[in-house]
Amino acid sequence: MRVTRLAPVAAVLLALAGCGPGGDTGRVPPAATGSLEELAAEVQCEPDVQTDADEIRQAICRTPQGRFVLVTFATDRGRREWTEEAKDYGGHYLVGPKWVAVGDEGVVRALRGTLGGELEAGADHHAHGG
Repeated sequence: MRVTRLAPVAAVLLALAGCGPGGDTGRVPPAATGSLEELAAEVQCEPDVQTDADEIRQAICRTPQGRFVLVTFATDRGRREWTEEAKDYGGHYLVGPKWVAVGDEGVVRALRGTLGGELEAGADHHAHGG
């Protein structure tokens, strides 16, 4: 069942998974809380909602810093489980209480300056030879 919840975001995560330079944005505020729409408003994004369920809500957002996926969860446990599985797809994650923002490293670092949260990195698929 958990794979089913990840399936809609897998393609988006792979499209957004990128490596790039990025520096911390300086002071980090306390991690934001709120609904998907409230978090999106904090970073001045009009969310394009892709998944709207009781346990998980997902939207694509665009800001001047770039495009990212914003995901909110009904519980912290749901967020932890989703994040641990999603990291297998690579990408960069900004993790807060009951929410995750996924995008290029520079984008999530910039979002951290507004939303707070912790930076986490997914699996590095560039290191694999072919």
